[in-house]
Parts: sequence; C-alpha cells; structure tokens
Amino acid sequence: MDIRIPNLAESVTEGDLAAWLKQDGERVEKDELILELETDKASVELAAEASGTLEILVQAGETVHVGDVVGRIVEGDAKPEPEAKPEPEAKPEPEAKPRGEAEAPPQEKAAAAKEPEPAETPAPKPKKEPQPKPKKQPEPEKPEPEEPEPEPAARPADETGTRRERMTRLRRRIAERLVEAQRTAAILTTFNEIDMTEVMALRSEHQAEFEERHGVRLGFMSLFAKASILALREFPRINAFIEGEEIVYHDFVHLGIAVGTPRGLVVPVLRNAERMSFAEIERAIKELATRARDGDLTIEELQRGTFTISNGGIYGSLMSTPILNPPQSGILGMHKIEKRAVILEDPVTSAERVVSRPMMYVALSYDHRMVDGEEAVSFLVRVKERLESPTRLLLDA
Repeated sequence: MDIRIPNLAESVTEGDLAAWLKQDGERVEKDELILELETDKASVELAAEASGTLEILVQAGETVHVGDVVGRIVEGDAKPEPEAKPEPEAKPEPEAKPRGEAEAPPQEKAAAAKEPEPAETPAPKPKKEPQPKPKKQPEPEKPEPEEPEPEPAARPADETGTRRERMTRLRRRIAERLVEAQRTAAILTTFNEIDMTEVMALRSEHQAEFEERHGVRLGFMSLFAKASILALREFPRINAFIEGEEIVYHDFVHLGIAVGTPRGLVVPVLRNAERMSFAEIERAIKELATRARDGDLTIEELQRGTFTISNGGIYGSLMSTPILNPPQSGILGMHKIEKRAVILEDPVTSAERVVSRPMMYVALSYDHRMVDGEEAVSFLVRVKERLESPTRLLLDA
C-alpha cells in the first residue's frame, strides 16, 4: 500500500516531511503513527492505513505535495529483497594477430626493450650574436597589506562556534505573515494600564470554589477574554476585516489565543467565544495550549480567528507592541503585573494619597486604515473599566 500525502486543509497544498516516526524496514501496525508533516500552519501526524513493513521512499526534510507517494507498507515482516543486479558482461578476448606476424621470443623482446632506437641527430643551432644586456630595473616596492589575508582553509575568528540550520516551514510562515502584516496594514498601537487589585481579589476569593465546581482554575486570560468580547460589541470594526474595498463584519468572536511552542508561536482559535462561560473559556484555553505545545493541533483549529489576545507577561514582558495577525484588525497585548506607586483620590474629601497597587500595562494594536484612534482608545478603556470593576463582567454589562 502506498503512503500518500492526503488533502490537509483548504489552501494547503504542500509541506515538509519533518520526521519519520518509524525506521525503514520496521514493522508497523494499522493506525500507528508513522510520519510527521509540517505545513504552513501546524504539524500533522499521519497514521498507517495497513499493517506491514515500512519502506521509506522520501527522506525527512524534503518538501512534499498533496498526493505524493512518500513510502509504502509492504505485507509481511521483512523488507523485500532488492532486485538482483544483472551479471556484468564478460570482456571480449583480445583480437589475434594476423598470420605471418610471428611472436618474438621473450629474450628478443627484452633485448628490444633495452636497446633504444637511435635518435635523429639534431641540427647544430646557429650561433647567436652577443647582445648587450638590458639594465635591470629595480623592482617597485610592494606596499605592505593593511590586513593579512586569511588562508582559504582557515575559519574566521568571529565565526567560531556558529552553526546553521534550515528554518522550519512553520517558522518561515510566521516570518512571512509578520512581514505581510507590516507591509499591508497601517498598524498603530495604543496603551493603557489596569489596576489589577479587584480582579486579583475576585480570583483569590472564588478560586477554590471555581476549581472544585468546574475542574479548572480561574485564570486572568478568561477574564480578559470576556472583557474584550464585551468591548467588541461596542466597537465591531475592531472585530472586522478589510477585503478589497469592503469591510467584512462578524456577529461572532472567533478568539485567537497566542501560545508559545518549541516550534514557534501559534494562535489556536476559540470558536464562538462570545457564547462561552468563564469555565468553558478556561477549559478550551487549557486544552488548546496543551495540544499546541505537543504539536497535536489541527489546521482547522488555527484558522478563521477574528481577534487575538497575546500574553507576554508570562515571559516577564512589561510592555510591547503586538503585531496584527492578518487579516484581523485588532490584537490585545497583556503584560507582567508589577506593583507601582499610584496616587488615589478620596471620593469624599478629595484628599490624595500614594499607595502601592498591582498594575498591568495593556496594548491594543489595530489597523488604522479602518479603526480610528478614538475607537481604539475607547475599546481599551472599556476593557480597563470592566477589569477594575470585575462584577460588571459577571453581570455581562
């Protein structure tokens, strides 16, 4: 049975054969994973469709296309013997000398070999008239080189310890999309800061009960997701796309959550996140993040997002400007929570005092071709207001 590259997803026609999970000539069972294929969007593992002996035809690292045969599964436990090579043809016997030419005896052959044939006497060379010798011109002094040229085989000192490796298809695609976003969109970023005191107190108060009831911890990501979804209702162009001369609006939120993996950054998508509860969002994020790091996401789970949230705070980032994920028009960047001195005003006496509060910078990058600065700033303010008064999230207000 031939092992063919199957249809993977719409617009995906090729990939890199990242690795064979079994050795050439090894026994494989039906439904056992045998190879890993890396596409522009995700890594896909293919399973054997029959049991038998694996015969590898295309080596790891090669680019393959949908429909290509990359190997075979041969019935039986042993790899088939290679076809026998044809016996080399016998060399023809040297042609016999014509009659009348007698073979010289060995002694005469040796004598003939020793006695060289008489060489022709060379004609005497004409005598040359003596000519005056030209004066020897002094050789020009060679300028000393400023820098000695390195020997061809020598390795430059600054390259010691360097190495090269081919970019994975996923990394190449990430690079292409980031450059595409910078080239095609008018990206602008607006910033704000959120006092996380109340939302942290809410988590602390209800964490144990939430985890016991739903089997998952209450994280900041679900709270930011809810706040963003509610703000997108007020500012729908941040959840829309530009296609040609048209704006495509969405009545749903397919929320992308950026996840770092050993292969690079991927953005799995929560379909219809506007319908999800806090617990459903937390479970979905946990499952997708785990599968993303294990390389088990399907291509469909990485497509058709309408808005993205990225949390650089888990790596210690204090502030950054996230890049859009085309064709999306908005991406929210979360950052590290850090205690800072904040001036608070007493609502009754108007007296001011300096207090320490856990603060987080947030950033919204948006496509300024479609989203005005007023919309972007107002969106971020709505997110800030809901998180600084988290009971509004619970009331879906």
